[in-house]
Amino acid sequence: MEQSMKVRRDSRAAAVWPRRLARSLSCGLSMALALAASASNIAPGAAAPAFQLPSSLNAPLALSDLKGQVVLINFWASWCGPCRQEMPVLDQLYKKYKAAGFTLLGVNVEPKSTDALGFLKSTPVTFPILFDTDSQVSKLYEVSGMPSTVILDRTGKVRYIHHGYKPGEEGEYLDQIRSLMRE
Repeated sequence: MEQSMKVRRDSRAAAVWPRRLARSLSCGLSMALALAASASNIAPGAAAPAFQLPSSLNAPLALSDLKGQVVLINFWASWCGPCRQEMPVLDQLYKKYKAAGFTLLGVNVEPKSTDALGFLKSTPVTFPILFDTDSQVSKLYEVSGMPSTVILDRTGKVRYIHHGYKPGEEGEYLDQIRSLMRE
């Protein structure tokens, strides 16, 4: 009798298992398709999502105001170590190429812009800082970690996407910026 009970339990489990697997695969496939669809929003070659944010220049700044320029958008936070390392390097790039049609936007993602302003007192930069306090632009650009950098060509299309920062990677930014400026 014990043997027949065990067989029945095993057969019920065997019948349930394929349905659970199918549901899991279906959910997983749905999530993968959703991620793939949303990832294409900022894939290289796609138009950069439009936005307007308050800025350190005491006036809102819209991405559409920068058409015709090569634009580097850097998403950062004051608590992020690599972001802190990268800020002076980005400022050097901006100073060197801004007269040639290059713009750099630092998009701070913290809920309180005072945190960013406190950091910028000790590490001032000359490029505009934008404040995405409700993370709406970060969501548009599917920012998943700090820092995240998106480089746009003169037509407003996404050309390069970088996640994170390690010293020395600015050489890659520089090569990409120069290439886009020659186009």
